[in-house]
Amino acid sequence: MNRRPTESMAMQEYRFDGRVAVVTGAGRGIGRAYAHLLGDLGAKVVVNDLGGTIEGSGSDATPAQIVAQEIIDAGGVAVADVSDISTVAGGKHAIDTALENFGRIDIVVNNAGNVRFGGLPDVDADNIENHLAVHVMGAFNTSHAAWPHMIEQNYGRIVITSSIGMFGLPDNTGYATAKAAVLGMANSMTLSAGEHDIKINVIAPNAMTRMGGAPSDGMAQIRHKTDEPKSDMDPSLVAPMVGYLAHEVCNVSGETYLAGAGRFAHLFSGVTEGYLHPDPHNAGIADVVDNLSQIKDRTGYYTPDSLMDCVKHYMAHR
Repeated sequence: MNRRPTESMAMQEYRFDGRVAVVTGAGRGIGRAYAHLLGDLGAKVVVNDLGGTIEGSGSDATPAQIVAQEIIDAGGVAVADVSDISTVAGGKHAIDTALENFGRIDIVVNNAGNVRFGGLPDVDADNIENHLAVHVMGAFNTSHAAWPHMIEQNYGRIVITSSIGMFGLPDNTGYATAKAAVLGMANSMTLSAGEHDIKINVIAPNAMTRMGGAPSDGMAQIRHKTDEPKSDMDPSLVAPMVGYLAHEVCNVSGETYLAGAGRFAHLFSGVTEGYLHPDPHNAGIADVVDNLSQIKDRTGYYTPDSLMDCVKHYMAHR
């Protein structure tokens, strides 16, 4: 396979020969970077992209077709898929494309997304539902379709895309809601996997893309400009973390990682030890007010890995 001059020896050590990957939203930006990395390192790639606007409307087969051809031109193996993964049929079609062309499915990178800005009081239910359909149901539909095959082969890697956008902006209510929801999805899927070698993790990428506000016609990312230096916010700088989460060496599951601009970090939910009232049945609002600093004190916090683990810690005094 032809290698790009910039590919490091370290990257070559972690290959994906014999693996088959579906990458959704892979026609542009970050998804394209993921597809290229996996394809460069030996995976057979289904480049899924509906080709719609950043709001999620319309369709165009061109982005997926171009990226698939780019991978082929670089010596890799890829096919394009333009199914709408926000539907059950579309999510299944993306996985079926992998099975029909390559005979198996090992990796699902759920990257497809949309954003429709809006905040209270003006944001409506349609806005929320639209985000949930793409980000949450899209990730569910592909993962659900791939799950029986991963169980049967006792192997799979699923990466779901969240965002630091879940921490909120005044006008991103729907987006923040959807991006927070997938953390719970990954946690529950991890427990469903049980002892099977199926790892499900979440990536929160930091890069400048069409959806992230980059001044672009949406196709600039798929033009080769080797004479121009890459930005620190280039989507390719997110890809190594997804490469790890998609690789057989990945030994974590149900976790969330930030990546981009040369930094990689672990994002997690913690619970404080809190305040324990000596007589629970007589606790009142005043006890909360008087002990709020202790309730919020992060000294000795814990990070539960399941509902039952959280209950075990929280009820340890009983």
